[in-house]
Order: sequence, then C-alpha cells, then structure tokens
Amino acid sequence: MSEIKVNSIKGVGASAAAITVNNSDGTCTANITNNLSNRNLIINGSQIIDQRNSGSAVTVSNASVTHVTDRFSLYEDTDGVISAQQSTTSPDGFTKSLKVDCTTVDTSLASSQRLVCEHRIEGNNIAHLGFGSSAAKTITLSFYVKSNLTGTFGGSIKNSASNRVYIFSYSISSANTWERKTITIAGDTSGTWLTTNGTGININWGLALGSDWVGSAGSWGTSDKHGVTGQLNLLSSTDNEWLITGVQLEVGSVATDFEHRSFGDELAKCHRYCYAHITPQSGSNATIGLGTYYNSSNFFMHVPFPVTMRAAPTVVCQDSTDAFKVFRNGSNDALDEFHMENAIFSNNNGAELVNNTDASGTAGHGGFVRKEGGSVTTLYFSAEL
Repeated sequence: MSEIKVNSIKGVGASAAAITVNNSDGTCTANITNNLSNRNLIINGSQIIDQRNSGSAVTVSNASVTHVTDRFSLYEDTDGVISAQQSTTSPDGFTKSLKVDCTTVDTSLASSQRLVCEHRIEGNNIAHLGFGSSAAKTITLSFYVKSNLTGTFGGSIKNSASNRVYIFSYSISSANTWERKTITIAGDTSGTWLTTNGTGININWGLALGSDWVGSAGSWGTSDKHGVTGQLNLLSSTDNEWLITGVQLEVGSVATDFEHRSFGDELAKCHRYCYAHITPQSGSNATIGLGTYYNSSNFFMHVPFPVTMRAAPTVVCQDSTDAFKVFRNGSNDALDEFHMENAIFSNNNGAELVNNTDASGTAGHGGFVRKEGGSVTTLYFSAEL
C-alpha cells in the first residue's frame, strides 16, 4: 500500500514535523526538525531561583558586580545607585522577574560610566553553535521586559575577550506593560569563542551607558560595547524601573515559546555556579554538617556539593556573631565564621571548611555544626563565571 504523509504538524512554539505512515507494514516514522526540549541556553531565565537573597532587595553601587537572582548579575559604575531584587511582578505564564529600581540618579553620565545587567553562558554549553567557524549557527534571543520608560534600550552579545561583539536594540512601546522582544543574530564566523568551562557567551542589557559603551546595532564588531547609541538612561529619575523575565537563547531564526523547566531542574543547573548551603530562610538550628577537631583550636568540616560545580568555588559566609555552633562531648563552641582551606580536599565536588576563630575543643573529638537560633545567616559556595 502507498505511504500517507502528514506535513507541517505544529504545536505551540514548535517547528514543523513530518509523519510518514506506511500502511503496508504499519510502521510510522516522524521527522521532527527542531528538538523542543533543552533548547534554551539560558539558566534561570524565568527568575524563579534566588539562592543568595531569597527575594530580598540588594543595593548595587560603587563599581561592583552584584548577583541578584541566580545567574543574573548587575554591574554599576556610575554616580547613581540602584536597588535590585527578585519580584513577583510578572507577565502571564510566569511568577517571577528581576526588577531594577533607580534609587539615586545620575542624569549626566561620564563617557566611561555604565550600568549593565548580565548573563554569562558557560563555554561547554555553546560548543554546538560553531561560533568562530564557517559553520556558525543563527541564534535568537527573546525576553519579556517592562519599564515605566518608553523608547529604545540596547544590549550586546559578546565573547569572553569582549572583542567579538554584536549590539542589539529593542523598543518599549507602552509604559508599565509587559512586552516580548526577539532579536535574531547570524552566528559569528570570526574570533575565539570558548568551549571550555570559561565564559562562552556574555549577554548584556545596557541600562545606563556613557558614550564609551554604545555603538550601532545590527552587526558583529570588535569593540567592547553594552548597548546602542542614543538609548535611554534608567538612572535619569528615581521613578524609573526595569524588569525582565522569560529570557531565552536558542538556535534558529524563530523565537519559540519559553521553555519552562521544573523548579528542581532549574535549581540543579544553578547549583553548578552557586550552591547555598544555608540561606536566611533556613530554620533555627539547621544542621550544616559533621567535622572533627584537628587540634584544640582548629575545627574541620566537609561539605559535599549536590552537583559538580563549574570550578573549585570560593566560600561566602555572612553571619551574625556566634551564628554557628559546633556540638560535641556534651558541650558546644561558638564559631564566628568559616574559611575555605584550599589546600585540603577542596574542589568542584566538595569543600573542606576550617574555623580557628572561636573554636576550643579537644583534638580528635568529633561534632556537628548547626546554625544557631534564629540568626540571619548565609553560607554559600560560588563558582560563577
């Protein structure tokens, strides 16, 4: 019997598929031209993970990089100040966004000043794009954005050396309204694009930029830029805000529907770059781990990571006085803070922590460490790009 072909079967956001049914033997084959799962190269594009801050606002100022929601950071080097946080303001189909508020203005930006939102993609995850070769693939960036400002904003996509840069622009048409933006970019056939555990692609959204950081949109260049000439300045008024969510980067010239991953999947992906072992929301007396007194004043503890981290991390311990205690031999000792002992088994699978500030015990005694009472405490490991 003859074959029956059904062409161009499409689901929401799907590429065309062709299904061939062979009536002679009952077989059925499908040719699906785009894999709809694992297509989004962005981690935490829906802003649902916020390990460091748990939704609390953070102040960004003084030429510093500040991580807000997981995998998204802000760099500020202006005379202004901003407040940023995970927000529950979101478009239909989403529950969270990243919100940036101007709290101190800078209406006259110097040429070298800048305020940038950034997301970096690991080189291991962009190898299939073929950037830097004749086989470079077209990519499409899409995101939902909202601001009280209307007009043109800009951004850029660049390599780790910031010498292969594509400037893009987008316009916000209606104030205080969620709008989806899409930018299609021909793959770069030049330059060096890392395919290691370093930065493969760096995506920037310029929010306030001096003249050194802007240029013309629409082509690949060699100068480090963050946005487009003539774009808006978010720091022009303390009434200004900018929100983003639903960020997606995918192969092809079509922006498909946002790929919603489960909370657990998204968290596991974030753990490669940041693992919050104790957060401000951890309960009273939350157990951190087990350890041993090496001598009377040095207590060592091992913390395994839930996934292999990108690189050996640094430890960040933010605590109140005597926030940690080690319980051993019917007693306890206050521990003001932890330090990572890099010489002792610290790698991308686990960390050895040592405290020698307040600990006072007996060599060889073991014990467990826990967060004391209701203290506001954070202990996390960072291997960010």
